[in-house]
Amino acid sequence: MKPAPFDYHAPDSLDEVLALLAEHGDESKVIAGGQSLVPMLAMRLARPTQLVDVTGVGALAGVSLAGDVLRIGATTTERELERSAEVSGVPALVEALPLIGHMAIRNRGTVGGSLAHADASGELPAVAVATGATMRVRGPDGDREVAADDFFLGHYTTALDAEDCLLGVDVPTTNGSSGSTGWAVQEVARRHGDFALVGVVTMVALDGSGAIAEARICQFGVSERPHRDAGVEASLVGATPTDETFAGAAADAVRDLEPADDVHGTAEFRRHLAEVTVRRALATATERARRGEGSRA
Repeated sequence: MKPAPFDYHAPDSLDEVLALLAEHGDESKVIAGGQSLVPMLAMRLARPTQLVDVTGVGALAGVSLAGDVLRIGATTTERELERSAEVSGVPALVEALPLIGHMAIRNRGTVGGSLAHADASGELPAVAVATGATMRVRGPDGDREVAADDFFLGHYTTALDAEDCLLGVDVPTTNGSSGSTGWAVQEVARRHGDFALVGVVTMVALDGSGAIAEARICQFGVSERPHRDAGVEASLVGATPTDETFAGAAADAVRDLEPADDVHGTAEFRRHLAEVTVRRALATATERARRGEGSRA
């Protein structure tokens, strides 16, 4: 199929972008790498009458460190971030980025596009939630910050209004240099580069005695948005990190899930995959914490 007719705009300043969004509202759509939006346009799942290309806006690009925060511009491509020296401070990103599609897709796809698209099977939304990232947004009333946990509202749905532009994302850095924290990102896909059937971002921090001091479990592909269960995470605090501990936590983490039931797999199959993936990821994160690796960079 071909896209429905639209007018194309290529502003070179953020003020122009905001003016176009304010003028056209719900009829407009921001595009950068186009790796998610273009297929939706072609299938007419999205029918904006105004397409606003932000790739020429320099203020939206770049990767930098600001204290203990990795600041990523919205139009930074996933491949640029993957190859940057600064990304090493966020182990979850180091491991998640190579899982996004294929290199050709990451060469065009942008970090902001992945976050704003909010695909429930996407790696970057889950990493954002798991790491406690913050979205930087500019709208008619000025700038505001939105916590990742509040940003993703559902499948393809975020807290962005029609007149808002995503400026970028700030991700807290942690490289496990203390030797007590480990991260792991694991997923199950039919082929490398396919959308994940299920996936998880985990973090395990150990105290001086070797017990679990903190745990994070953020699943993706199992619900309408990245899924964290504070109760399961809290239940791991103080526990001894054993196979039995992780098996119990994994079972609890998937008990109330209602994943999609479609041609790619039944809900029961996905729930089983999710349980196995959570258990394995917790064990991997713990082993990395013990070895002081943070993640496999």
